[in-house]
Amino acid sequence: MIEQSFSEVFASALGGAPTVVVGLGGEPIALPVHLWSRSADETDHALVALCDGPTLDIGCGPGRLTEALATHGHIALGIDVVPAAVAMTADRGVPAMQRDVFDRLPGEGRWHSALLADGNIGIGGDPVRLLQRVRSLVVPGGRVVVELEGPGSTVMSCWASLEASDCRSRPFRWATLGVDDIARTAHAAGLGVSGVHQLGDRWAAVLSEAAA
Repeated sequence: MIEQSFSEVFASALGGAPTVVVGLGGEPIALPVHLWSRSADETDHALVALCDGPTLDIGCGPGRLTEALATHGHIALGIDVVPAAVAMTADRGVPAMQRDVFDRLPGEGRWHSALLADGNIGIGGDPVRLLQRVRSLVVPGGRVVVELEGPGSTVMSCWASLEASDCRSRPFRWATLGVDDIARTAHAAGLGVSGVHQLGDRWAAVLSEAAA
C-alpha cells in the first residue's frame, strides 16, 4: 500500500474513493465523506443553530456546515488542513483558508462561536488540549459547539491512518469523545457545559467559559 500525506489521502476521499480510518479500536471505520460533501440537512441546520454570532468552523472539510452557518446569517470562516477541502468550501461561496487550528488564525479571541463537528473534537488526539486552544479563539463568554459520540462511548486516543483505494496516510493522533465524558473534559480545559442536545441520531454539547 502506498503511503501518502493525510491531505493527499483525504483529497482522494473527496474525489469519491471509499475511505476508512484504521487505528480506532482496531477495526476499520468507514468515513461518510459522501455525506460531508452534500448540502446541509435538517440535523446539520439544527447543529449550526447552536452557534451564536461570528463562527469559526474548525476542520470544515468540503464546507457544508460553513455554508449552513452563512445561510443562518452568521459571519463564518472555515479552516482545514486539506487544500482540496478548502477549495470545495470556497466553491460554495463562503470564506475558507488552509490552516491548522494550532496555527495563528484570523480573529483570535474575537469569534463568538467555534464549531467542532463531524468528529473534529479528535484533532490532535487530545480533546483537552484542543478545547484549551479553541477557548483562546472565542470571546470571553463565547461558545464552543462540539459534536460528540452518543451515550456509552468513552474517551479514546490513539494513532490512526486514513486508507483510500491503495493509499494509506502517515499516522496521526486522533481521539473520540462521548457525551458521558464531556463535562469532565470541558472542565479540564476551563470550560463548562451549557447544554447537551440530541439532534436526530447525533449529539452535541454547547460549552462556555467556566465561572471563576
